[in-house]
Amino acid sequence: QVQLVESGGGLVQVGGSLRLSCSASGLIFSVYVMGWFRQPPGKDREFVATTNWSGGRIYYADSVKGRFTISRDNAKNTVYLQMNGLKAEDTAVYYCAADRSGGRAWTGYGYWGQGTQVTVSS
Repeated sequence: QVQLVESGGGLVQVGGSLRLSCSASGLIFSVYVMGWFRQPPGKDREFVATTNWSGGRIYYADSVKGRFTISRDNAKNTVYLQMNGLKAEDTAVYYCAADRSGGRAWTGYGYWGQGTQVTVSS
């Protein structure tokens, strides 16, 4: 079965950096669109970033553009989210997701990881 496992979350101060990883198994990773979403406390899940199969088509939420970078290594079945210049409002549970079509809506993804907590302290 398909498994997505996130890692790399934690506690960081404002202005700091973290790199999240999402390791995938049970699917042909190289043909899947991969996305990162987050759910802040008390709020709905929101789009962060997405990459197509090759990494040649990437989209970001306006709130993270210029600070976050999504990338993928198809040889390792892994997608990354490099987060720099973290702000308190980036505090959330971060999820990776996979689908053949993907997009910016969470409803476009059929496979999800369990999430990893990112807490940015001021």
